[in-house]
Amino acid sequence: MSEKFAQYRERLASFWSQMGRKQKIWLGASIAGLLLAVILLTIVFTRTEYEIAFQNLDTTDAAAIMNYLDGSGIPYELSNNGKSISVPSAVASRIKVDVGSQGLVQNGSIGFEAFNSSSSTFGTTENEFNVKYLNALNGEVQQLLNAMQGVDSSKVLINLPEESVFLSPEDAQTASASIMIQFTAGYRPSQKEIDGYYNLVKTAVPKLAVQDITISSPQGELMFSETDGAAIGSTDAVEAQFQIQRKYEAELKKNIQQFLGTIVGPENLVVQVSSTMNFDKKQTEEMLVKPLEDNNNNGIIISEQINNSASTGTSGLAGGVAGTGETDVPGYESAAQGGNSSESNEQIRNYEVNRINNSIISGPFVLKDLTISIGIEQSELSDEASRTAVMTYLTSLVRAQLADSGQNVNDDTLMGKKVALIAREFSGSASSDQPAGLSMPWIIGIGAAALAVIGGLVIMLVRKRKKAEDEEMELAQPAKVEFPSIDLESISNDSQARKNLETLAKRKPDEFVNLLRTWLVDE
Repeated sequence: MSEKFAQYRERLASFWSQMGRKQKIWLGASIAGLLLAVILLTIVFTRTEYEIAFQNLDTTDAAAIMNYLDGSGIPYELSNNGKSISVPSAVASRIKVDVGSQGLVQNGSIGFEAFNSSSSTFGTTENEFNVKYLNALNGEVQQLLNAMQGVDSSKVLINLPEESVFLSPEDAQTASASIMIQFTAGYRPSQKEIDGYYNLVKTAVPKLAVQDITISSPQGELMFSETDGAAIGSTDAVEAQFQIQRKYEAELKKNIQQFLGTIVGPENLVVQVSSTMNFDKKQTEEMLVKPLEDNNNNGIIISEQINNSASTGTSGLAGGVAGTGETDVPGYESAAQGGNSSESNEQIRNYEVNRINNSIISGPFVLKDLTISIGIEQSELSDEASRTAVMTYLTSLVRAQLADSGQNVNDDTLMGKKVALIAREFSGSASSDQPAGLSMPWIIGIGAAALAVIGGLVIMLVRKRKKAEDEEMELAQPAKVEFPSIDLESISNDSQARKNLETLAKRKPDEFVNLLRTWLVDE
């Protein structure tokens, strides 16, 4: 084994001694580049990838998580001044579940679980117990607030009154609470959510009124609504109206982009939609009375009564001479005898007409006005026909949307006032069009591969140059030429020798010249 090793060493030493100075430099650089590439590739593909598992931690929570990770033998990295902890990506999900199940993340607060940590409270004074209870109550309220949407962190300070049997309920002090809430970036709570904070604290702390609660944030104090909910309802209604309007504009803008984007390209299109809506809710009561159709404006006969009667007869007076009786008036003529007849018709009809009661409730939002502005790359509207087609589409769309608004929706009104088409050259940002940069592992891997390729090329160039140098050295040395021998003694006459020399001169002129030089040198 040692002999083979010695042989290899001698061969390597002889190979190294035969190489020139430049060849040695190129070979050393190639070997160093290959070693560097191997080292970088090993680092890239064997290092542990970390991801942030916990962030915005309190110092107490960070210390608890670090103790758990150290005890479990799990590597970790600290960042953001110790507020963020990164763990290996392969076990990040499991670590989050384990830490959450053990309750290590409490945002710096200690709840009522502190009473479970000690098995007995023997030896604890009443003051110590009250302080511990107050801290636990502060921690519980803090945990409740931190669980609310948009709350990043909070700090709670609750003051409980001292109980005394000598004070009347009127003279007894009330509890109070001071709370500082830090919201996540860009989040602004609504009035309904603020009232929820107040109600949560009020119900969590005994004998605490809303007026004794103060909730503040870095932006200012959060006030509780003093009304019976009318202000909250109006605020929510206004917010809902804005959401409806924004949603309508977004949907209309999306439809326009989907239609025109396939024609001119999404990158060559800009859409702006502006609308006005009426959110008045109207209720109308109608009580209509109409006759029946095709009935001579009469209704339905529900009852009818017809009475017909006729009578005939005669009548006469007592006879005698006028004015001769004791009770008669002198000179008064008596009536003459005669007959009479009578006839009566009575008809009663009761009609019923159509009675229609309509209760009409109009929609809570009606589109009053609409404006659409379109910006298209100038190269996409090269001819007037394309511009006319786009304007026709937009005017038809606006006309359909404003059909029930009561406005005049003819083409003269829409073009230029409700619909605008702008054809300009877009000024795009060069930085936005560039693709995102590669990650560091990919950059290192590509660099290592490039070094490997460069090293291979260098070795190939060194070998090619060495081969060229060897060929030059061989050409520099005088070549040993073997000339054909001519046996002059065996030739019988001069003509035969001359013929052989002419044949050699024609077939191999170089050898013939060298032969003559040799003869001249020998002589």
